[in-house]
Amino acid sequence: MIFGCYALFDLLASLVFGKYLVQIGAKFMFVAGMFVSGGVTILFGVLDKVPEGPIFIAMCFLVRMADAVSFAAAITASFSILAKAFPNSVATVLGSLEIFSGLGLVLGPPLGGFLYQSFGYEVPFIFLGCIVLLMIPLNMYILPNYDSDPGEHSFWKLITLPKVALIAFVINSLSSCFGFLDPTLSLFVLEKFNLPAGYVGLVFLGLASSYAISSPLFGLLSDKMPHLRKWFLVWGNIITAGCYMLLGPIPVLHIKSQLWLLVLILVLNGISAGMSIIPTIPEILSCAYENGFEEGLSTLGLVSGLFSAMWSVGAFLGPTLGGFLYEKIGFEWAAAVQGLWAMTSGVTMGLFYLWEHSQRRRSKLENILGTEEERTALLPDEIQP
Repeated sequence: MIFGCYALFDLLASLVFGKYLVQIGAKFMFVAGMFVSGGVTILFGVLDKVPEGPIFIAMCFLVRMADAVSFAAAITASFSILAKAFPNSVATVLGSLEIFSGLGLVLGPPLGGFLYQSFGYEVPFIFLGCIVLLMIPLNMYILPNYDSDPGEHSFWKLITLPKVALIAFVINSLSSCFGFLDPTLSLFVLEKFNLPAGYVGLVFLGLASSYAISSPLFGLLSDKMPHLRKWFLVWGNIITAGCYMLLGPIPVLHIKSQLWLLVLILVLNGISAGMSIIPTIPEILSCAYENGFEEGLSTLGLVSGLFSAMWSVGAFLGPTLGGFLYEKIGFEWAAAVQGLWAMTSGVTMGLFYLWEHSQRRRSKLENILGTEEERTALLPDEIQP
């Protein structure tokens, strides 16, 4: 429940902050989110000082909820600020930003483990919280203020666009795939390969590092060749599905589970994740603009809020269903079920793009025929000899 409330409040806060980004102000929302996030991270480190019982449980809920709200504020505002500052290179900038997400995934566990073993429970949280707080003055100085008028559109109009709804499903499935690994992969590695607990975190390095390295490349390609974005989305999901089929691997394939194969699959999964995730925001923005949404901070707030909200849903469903399936049918089949989710979103997205392409060809052909008919009607009658 304590971990589940994070995803719930992240979802709700992302929608609210995305809708009222212009009224609150993107820069203020980002700085305030960082301030609260740094503070509650420090509070995490002193929760063991709270008396046991209802007070301790209540404080855990409050700190976790505050962390979710502050994270939603910072992420929603940061995506909007970046897209506003670099309107022609949205995917490239987001891909470059994911380098640091990957670095956080790579450096977080070993650094946190070192601080925990050397100085105790409190120090990792206090250290990280202080770093976040120290970055606030720098961001206040660097980030520009963007003024914009509130838009007329809503999340409902955005999510009811068929293309946006399908991309939201893609975001949800990819987030769920990442979340699935959190409670299951470490247990599987410990049970299957008998690795020391300290080495289990190294298995995740393949996923995090390949994602960090590949994301900027796919971002650059998405901006330079926008027509490739749709196929990145489709094939990224299909490759992800294949990776989850091979994580175990699924028993029907009769492939022996080996550590080197698992690490290789995680590397491929990181690449396919970058291929799928990076084009989502540019594709949603493009679809929104094509359907009459104004090009401004208001629409950027809606899009970034939608992305954060859908990601939080997957972040809740992945660990929850993954943990349940792991206990019931084992890691191999649970991973395969998770892969079916990614396969479904990829194939559905591909079918939609094919339908969209056929509709555009038909519309273009009708326009050409209509133009020819108009030209024929306007030609003067031939002069009789």
